[in-house]
Amino acid sequence: MRADMLNSILSELNGTSADIEASAVISTDGLIMASQLPQSLDEDRVGAMSAAMLSLGDRTAQELARGELEQVLVKGGDGYVLMAHAGPEAVVTVLAKTNAKLGLIFLDVKRAAESIEKLI
Repeated sequence: MRADMLNSILSELNGTSADIEASAVISTDGLIMASQLPQSLDEDRVGAMSAAMLSLGDRTAQELARGELEQVLVKGGDGYVLMAHAGPEAVVTVLAKTNAKLGLIFLDVKRAAESIEKLI
């Protein structure tokens, strides 16, 4: 039931922008809780990478006195990976296209993360 609700939130998130290619809700341990990922992506790998990047981001923000981590953004030649906390136990990971309007995606991800935090 909870997985269905999480998938519903992700489906709505993916539908808010044509620039969002995929999304997932991942525990801070790296386990996939729900996902809207293409079959070409390995869920376990996405979960592990998201958890590792979030942990590194948390530590970096703390060590460099930047306050509490809000999000991690990775820009590659073929697009973006955005990770944002959804409460203390989960992270929302979004894959976006190269030409994505990041401001809108940040807003949509923040709203989705708030909804997810209420469920978890």
